[in-house]
Amino acid sequence: MTIEIFGYLSGLAILLSFLPYIRDIFSGTTKPERISWLIWAGLGLISFFSQMAKGASYSLIMTGAQAVGDLFIFLLAIRYGLGGFLKRDIMALIGAGLGLFLWYLTKEAAVALFIVIFVDAIGVVLTVIKSYEKPKTETISAWVLTFIGGFLGCLAVGSFNLILLAFPFYICLASLSILLAIKLGLEYKI
Repeated sequence: MTIEIFGYLSGLAILLSFLPYIRDIFSGTTKPERISWLIWAGLGLISFFSQMAKGASYSLIMTGAQAVGDLFIFLLAIRYGLGGFLKRDIMALIGAGLGLFLWYLTKEAAVALFIVIFVDAIGVVLTVIKSYEKPKTETISAWVLTFIGGFLGCLAVGSFNLILLAFPFYICLASLSILLAIKLGLEYKI
């Protein structure tokens, strides 16, 4: 019963993380990095189905909420975001494509999950760079809620299972990286 509650709370925290982000996109203060959100939207679905194939249950709520929210933000980023044709964006897409090709060759859900995390991290790197360079174009509360969702997603796994813990734990690390970049950008770029 407890892991079920953590699963629902993780999904709720992830969904709530998108609300301030969307608000700030429409107010013009947040500028999502387009390629990051494109990568995250595609990979969210792969993560969801990979974890489901490996037996995840309530921890899937967080992953599913993340995938839906990422897709929505990507659609908004097309109009309101930054990036897309920079050299680093193109290199990130090539890296993501290579990762997906490797996943296709393996046809193993666990390998796919770790490749997805690696490719997802490519999107995080782009957002970390943008967050450091333009820290006021990110919504801090959204990343804090994403971290909380990842943490609760870890608790929803209910046991020490590296495969099932990998994605929610990674979400925690990715969120902290972006928050650190925002903090450093605000301290050193003002």
